[in-house]
Formats: sequence, structure tokens, C-alpha cells
Amino acid sequence: MSSSAIHFYEFDSFRIDLVRRRLLRDNEVVPLTEKVFATLSALVEHSGQVVRKDRLMELIWPDSFVEEGNLSFKVCVLRRALGERPHEHRYIVTVPGEGYRFVASVKPIESGDTVPDTAALREEPAPPGGALRLNSSFYITRPTDERFREAIKRQDSIVLVKGARQVGKSSLLARGFHQAREAGAKVVWTDFQSLNAAYLESAEKLLLMLAELVAEQLDLDVSPDQVWNPRIGPSSNLELYLRREALANVSAPIVWSLDEVDRLFACDFGSEVFGLFRSWHNLRAIEPAWQRLTLVMAYATEARLFITDPNQSPFNVGTHFRLGDFTPEQVAELNRRYNSPLRDGEAVARYFQLVGGHPYLVQRGLYEMAGGLEWTALEAQADDDEGMFGNHLRHLLDSLRWDAALCEVVSGLLRGEPCPTADSFYRLRSAGVVVGNSAREAKLRCQLYANYLSRHLL
Repeated sequence: MSSSAIHFYEFDSFRIDLVRRRLLRDNEVVPLTEKVFATLSALVEHSGQVVRKDRLMELIWPDSFVEEGNLSFKVCVLRRALGERPHEHRYIVTVPGEGYRFVASVKPIESGDTVPDTAALREEPAPPGGALRLNSSFYITRPTDERFREAIKRQDSIVLVKGARQVGKSSLLARGFHQAREAGAKVVWTDFQSLNAAYLESAEKLLLMLAELVAEQLDLDVSPDQVWNPRIGPSSNLELYLRREALANVSAPIVWSLDEVDRLFACDFGSEVFGLFRSWHNLRAIEPAWQRLTLVMAYATEARLFITDPNQSPFNVGTHFRLGDFTPEQVAELNRRYNSPLRDGEAVARYFQLVGGHPYLVQRGLYEMAGGLEWTALEAQADDDEGMFGNHLRHLLDSLRWDAALCEVVSGLLRGEPCPTADSFYRLRSAGVVVGNSAREAKLRCQLYANYLSRHLL
């Protein structure tokens, strides 16, 4: 078979699309930088053979001289993308002193063969949880969407997206960044929720890891460990790496997403890291290159409860967006997209009263009803510990029980008492337990929460 006629390779649950230059797993795109994709293509095209390191470097960097460490870094990134664990070699085997061999069984597919176009696959409702696909018909566009995209388009310095857990922040970010890529920007995505706890032990470990993510996702030829200088401290190292490697070698705008940055609030070095981010905002005034970097930070917790020095905080200089719950009209529209399991306006209104527009709860209930569950049955078991919302409600209760003072505040709200302090109000609103604009206006987020917490706290 002529290699020029091959448009796809398949192995296990993966498909390599040589025309669109992308890797798919179970019809979902696996994000790869260009050089990592080139590494995969070179190995798969020579499947079963040992590809020498010097030959691989010629194929991946045809017009450049690079050190062997860059190849090792790309192979390491590729192994992670394929899901290989350390010391596991399901796909790539290192041949010491020679090179690498791709060992999985590979099926080449010629251009004339029938291959499903994943973009045309009909979407079926999926259990809610995590970001919705970019083309999902179940994504509800809110006014924040357009304002967020405009901020990215303007290349604002710091863009802040605040919202309680499971309100749709990750889905919003994904759509804004897709538009940024379409416009030619480079996007780096960092999800702090997925970071191993070891990376949060010190500023050194965290900032070096962040530099490695930047190198990987921007496809930089110089890896951080080649230039990291232990004598000048981690903050200076990361700033120098961004200036000399990212901003100097990438001419396009760079959008760096930092999702779930709340995890940094609990770190004793958190203020140092946030102070570093704030300093990059200030550098825009004296170094034009920094005007091409936009930091997007998504979080739920009230930042001012943890960062007391305003001069060290990036949260008081950025463009702010707050993502809230669905409106009754948006719930009605989403019901229509699920083929109207709630058959009339009265049922939609009762459902909204129950879940209060909470995006995850709205989606989860409609998904179950679209699958055949009757609205009356859902309503009857909604606040049961073993019901469809049970995991969510138990997590809510467990998070409250970690803080006896907040637990008492919620008990007071359930008894009709006001929220006693602004601090307790902001903490409960950040946790998604209450809604309102002030302690005086605080109330439980939805009737489902009120029913469940009353049974367990009163």
C-alpha cells in the first residue's frame, strides 16, 4: 500500500487523521502539539520497526538542529497522551542506545475506504459531568459567553471567571479558547484540579511543572530543565522562561487558562504565585511582548478572603465575569432540546423551583427524564440519599460538615435566621450553597438543597 494514499491509521481505540493532523480516541480529539503529532506519525508509519533517534529528529525537525533531550521530552508527552503509565509500554518501546519502536497493531486506511466523519456523528445525550463538547446542542449560551470571547479577542491582560462548582466554567472556557485558536492564538490549558498533590508542595515544584506544560503545549524546542537556574528562584525562572522561550519564539497571542486556581489559596506560597501573575500585568506597560499574553483564571472561592495585600493580587486588576445559574427561560429551552420530557409550562416551573437553575442539576434531571424517568418519579425521590442526585447532595453535606461554623449558619438559614456575617455569606456562596448579593439577601440555592439539608442538619 502506498503511504501517499493512506489518510488514517487505527490502533486500539485510537485513530490518526493524517489529513486534519489530529489524534482521536473513541471519536474524541486528543489535544497534541504539532511536534508531538509529528512524533506519533513517524513512529506509527514505521510501526514494528526501530526508528533511530537521529532519523526521528530529522523527521520531526527537518530544518533545525535540536538536542536529543527534546526528542525524549516529546516521546514522554506522547506516552502520557496515549495513556501509558510509567514503565508501561503498550504502544512505544524504548530500544536503549538506538531509538524507539511502536509496538501496537496498526491498521492503515486508504483515502477510498469508508471512514466515519466524527464531526457528522449525531450527538446523543450523555450523563452530565465535566465540560460539554464544543458542538453540543445541550450547551446553553449565556450573556457571559459573548463578553468572555470579546475579552479574549481584545487580549486583555487578566480575565477572571468566577462561579460555583458545576456551574459550567470549563465549558465556557473551552468555547472561548476554541474561538481564540480559530483566530490564530496559541492556547495553554492548566487544570489545577487535576494536579497531583506533590506539585503543590512548593513553589519550585509548581512553577517548574507550569513551565513544562507551557513548553509542551506551545511546542517549544527548549525544555525548562535545560535552562532552569536554581540560584534565582522559581518565580524568576518561570518569568524568564516565558520571556525568552515562549514570547520570543511564538509570535501569535498566547492565552493561558488556569482552571480551578482555588487550590492555590490553601498553599502557603499561593500569594507568591498570584503576585507573580500580577507582575506580568504590570510588565505590559514597559515590555510590549507581554501584551500578547492573556491569563484566564477560573475559580469559585472569594479571593479576598485569602489574599489580603491588594498589591499582590491579580484579582483586582482583571476583567471580571461571574457565571450564575440558568434562568427559567434557559431551563425551558434546555427542556426543548431534550425533546420536552417536561410536557408543559407548569412542569417546567415546578422543576425550576426544585433545582433553582443549578446547571448540573438541571442537566442531570433532564437527561434522566429524556431516558424515560417520569417527572413525578423524579420529584418524589429527588432528595433521597440514594437517588439520582444523591452523590451531589452527599458531597454538599460533607463539605459543610468540615466547617462547624458554616454548618451552624446553614442551620440558621433553614430556621429562617439571616446570614450573620459577610465572611460566612461569601464562603457559602462560593461553595454554591446559597445565592444572593449580600448576607442580608442570602437564601438556600434551591428547594432541593433546603429539603435535603433540613433532614440532615435540623
